Amino acid sequence: MAAPKKVCIVGSGNWGSAIAKIVGTNATHNSKFDKVVKMWVFEEMVNGSKLTEIINTTHENVKYLPGHKLPENVLAVPDLVDASKDADILIFVIPHQFIGKVCDTMKGKIKSDALGISLIKGVDEGPDGLKLISDVIQEKLGIAMSVLMGANIANEVADEKFCETTIGCKNKTHGSLLKELMQTKNFRVTVVEELDVVEICGALKNIVAVGAGFCDGLGFGDNTKAASCGVADLITTCYGGRNRRVAEAFVKTGKSIEELEKEMLNGQKLQGPATAAEVHLILKHKNLIDKFPLFNAVYQICFQGHPVTEFISCLQNHPEHM
Repeated sequence: MAAPKKVCIVGSGNWGSAIAKIVGTNATHNSKFDKVVKMWVFEEMVNGSKLTEIINTTHENVKYLPGHKLPENVLAVPDLVDASKDADILIFVIPHQFIGKVCDTMKGKIKSDALGISLIKGVDEGPDGLKLISDVIQEKLGIAMSVLMGANIANEVADEKFCETTIGCKNKTHGSLLKELMQTKNFRVTVVEELDVVEICGALKNIVAVGAGFCDGLGFGDNTKAASCGVADLITTCYGGRNRRVAEAFVKTGKSIEELEKEMLNGQKLQGPATAAEVHLILKHKNLIDKFPLFNAVYQICFQGHPVTEFISCLQNHPEHM
């Protein structure tokens, strides 16, 4: 019998905490996994107490997933190296802007044969163009990587509402182990080998969700929104997700994306606008801006002061006419 696999969740925001609920529960029922699931928590004070202490005594992430009990075997750890050094499975679930710094801290301090799985939606824009987040982690840490992406709104997953998700994993043995760790009767996992495709769809859909929020803020109907959006993960995020919600408020309040992020998201980060900026640089580099009018329109509105009222006309015109 192989030693039970130790699991660490790198991140503890809204989505990280929802995943901790699933992984913590599964680890208690499956002898393949160590009972204690460590969760790295960026330490902050909440009402005069440390967040890690609140989580470890009340078993609730009162800041990022209030109203949901986490399993008692989920242990909040404020030090990233302590949390991750013994892990056989590392679940990465932090805003994509922070991944470089996190990997630099972990580098050389983790098991070389650990399995990584990224739940991070976004892309990294480096000097050589577009990089998938899983590739950034793989290059920095030298571990085998998989990804998990799906039509998953964190609060609905935590409420145990039924949803589906996809794990992209090139190794079948790793894939089935990760599926055992993640799947529940209400969180259905499909494993596919096309890791890159799964990940790029998960990243790009957040830009589309910002476009959907603009449509809602401007009072357009569902047909207009459907015309600029796609399927499954895309549809879910275009109706329920934070990218859509903040984009709608952007139109209605006239406040900046940064202000709204602070006001509405309680410390969570928005992925759509940042991804739009990164994708824009890549498209510009490859002279492909004309081919992606929605991505370009979202970028122009978020970052170049383009009037949001012209969102739909942006989609119909090529950018050089704007």
